[in-house]
Amino acid sequence: MSAKLQTPIDYLKGVGPNRADLLRKELGIHTYQDLINLFPNRYIDRTKYYKINQLQRNNADVQVIGKIIAFKEVAQKRGKRLVATFQDDTGTMELVWFRGQKWIRDNLKLNKPYVIYGKTNWFSGKFNMPHPDIEALEAHRENLRSAMQPVYPSTEKLSNRGVTNRVINKIMQQLFLETGGRFTETLSENLLTELKLIPKREALFNVHFPKSQELLSKAQFRLKFEELFYIQLQLIIKNLVHKSKIKGFPFEKVGTNFNTFFKEHLPFELTDAQKRVLKEIRADLGSNAQMNRLLQGDVGSGKTIVALMSMLIALDNGFQACLMAPTEILSVQHYNGLLEHCNKLNIRIGKLTGSTKTSERKIIHESLENGDLQILIGTHALLEDKVKFKNLGLAIIDEQHRFGVAQRSKLWRKGSPQSSQREDAKSVRQNNGAHTPPHILVMTATPIPRTLAMSVYGDLDISVIDELPPGRQSIKTVHRYDKNRLNVFKFIRDEITKGRQVYIVYPLIQENEKMDYKDLMDGYESISRDFPLPDYQISIVHGKMKPADKDYEMQRFIKGETQIMVATTVIEVGVNVPNASVMIIESAERFGLSQLHQLRGRVGRGAEQSYCILMTSHKLSNDSKTRLETMVRTSDGFEIAEVDLRLRGPGDIMGTQQSGVLNLKIADIIKDNDILQLARHHAKNVLKNDSTLTSIENKVILDTYKSLGKYKNIWNYIS
Repeated sequence: MSAKLQTPIDYLKGVGPNRADLLRKELGIHTYQDLINLFPNRYIDRTKYYKINQLQRNNADVQVIGKIIAFKEVAQKRGKRLVATFQDDTGTMELVWFRGQKWIRDNLKLNKPYVIYGKTNWFSGKFNMPHPDIEALEAHRENLRSAMQPVYPSTEKLSNRGVTNRVINKIMQQLFLETGGRFTETLSENLLTELKLIPKREALFNVHFPKSQELLSKAQFRLKFEELFYIQLQLIIKNLVHKSKIKGFPFEKVGTNFNTFFKEHLPFELTDAQKRVLKEIRADLGSNAQMNRLLQGDVGSGKTIVALMSMLIALDNGFQACLMAPTEILSVQHYNGLLEHCNKLNIRIGKLTGSTKTSERKIIHESLENGDLQILIGTHALLEDKVKFKNLGLAIIDEQHRFGVAQRSKLWRKGSPQSSQREDAKSVRQNNGAHTPPHILVMTATPIPRTLAMSVYGDLDISVIDELPPGRQSIKTVHRYDKNRLNVFKFIRDEITKGRQVYIVYPLIQENEKMDYKDLMDGYESISRDFPLPDYQISIVHGKMKPADKDYEMQRFIKGETQIMVATTVIEVGVNVPNASVMIIESAERFGLSQLHQLRGRVGRGAEQSYCILMTSHKLSNDSKTRLETMVRTSDGFEIAEVDLRLRGPGDIMGTQQSGVLNLKIADIIKDNDILQLARHHAKNVLKNDSTLTSIENKVILDTYKSLGKYKNIWNYIS
């Protein structure tokens, strides 16, 4: 049957070349298969009848049986409207017409049973239905329309060119006629039985022509499960192939560096979450496979210590390690944070960024190649061809979504030993013609909702640090309107008097007439008036400044020479000023949730109570209100990420490159989270019992999996 489904859509009766062209361009429908996978996005339910006293105030279409007991005309500004009183055995409602009144008066009879259908409004204490579909009960019962009617995705162009919902419905019926509704089963007998799933052909028929809500639910569940099952199968197989094909350096021992640091220099007791994550990383590093792990942890959860301890394991096994960050500010901060620890352990650590002087670079390049330099921290500069390691064993990437795949693969290749490496290093093995790559640990402070992590990063092993170190106070977050500004300024003065520092962040650099927002320069001027020299010193930082000027202002703030930092979102990632206790976000309604959460994480880094104040105008959309309420209610990054996912959808959060995997036909990873988890569980089980899918039982799964496309090459396996 699958061959028939590859037939071009032009050959389906009722389509023809013009319509086929439109369907291709507007909906991406090229073949019979594409058409069968065009699923309705809603249904008009003509199977259920409501009583008037069951009506709810929502915008759903409803169907009621009753009779008209009276008509009246009501004068209005322009002409008249016709109002009928409609009654059933539970109450009355009104039917309203603004046009076509003569036909209605002539054709509708009082006290005769009718079926009305449409959207209801609540007005003056009772329900009314404007311009209902209306049909005599007798005729309605003879009609087939008592089934549920599918409504298909469409575009303006399709409607304008006459390809209406009714037309799509007709060609869908034609497709079922031509194929005889015979569709190849794609799931194994075991799965169908265990999950009580209906067969594929029944599911497809009932999703397009459902006879009842119950059959529709069964059909949708079956098709959503199948779609998510194959995505999970692909991701899990990718991970298994990675582990079996891509060898890693086995770090067999935990030695002096790690143990000395753990026993003598650990700045604080590790949290249970940090201990758990370290255990997971140690298990990966000790196996023969290359580690490919994503480490998630909220701002301030202690990822850097975990990163350092992972690097110490690499050093204890005779390898080098590197940490790459997306910005110079962040890489300098990592370097400064690790330098103190490394000095205590006599470990040689270097820093390489765009602004490293040529003379310093030369020394770094040489000491990397001869193995003297054990840890290198830096930006994209680490990817330059001149940067050659003697034996890179572990590469850590911070905020990896800011690096492209090609850049990450360059780092991966740095694991190849250089010609200067000793030949006796037995741990160097061949891998599909490539040398052993370094272990990869990817870190992010942007919490990724579980649903997305399972779908997009399902081929990576994931570790989560989900608790903050002891002694950290949670940040108090409040929402204030512009009219409260004087009180907010008084609060800032009080905090500065206590010796604290303040961030004030703006969304724009230059005024945009269309948007009524205070821009940075305006804000800077008004703050300068309210906090005048010499009592107050103010720094200003934005994206259009030269790096040296930006760095100078940042340094003044870090050293405490200025009390207020006025900035755009350039401070979102990576500035660590423990003395800063107040974050004020202007026009907070213009920021996304994850950005607000990241900005809030810039304070609360010292022992003092910190505050985040969200300033907005009074005009707020519903989404903005939800974002602000969420920020005030919780500081749990994962909960915030879930709300963000619901508001923005997966494509926006992942960016276009990675949302391709989520180009779903029927499932929705947010609403169908429970089906996603079920699908992942069963995909894992199938592969656990039959990793190559070669058993007779799984033949149908293997055939379907093969038809979904194959992997191209080894670079697919890069995190």
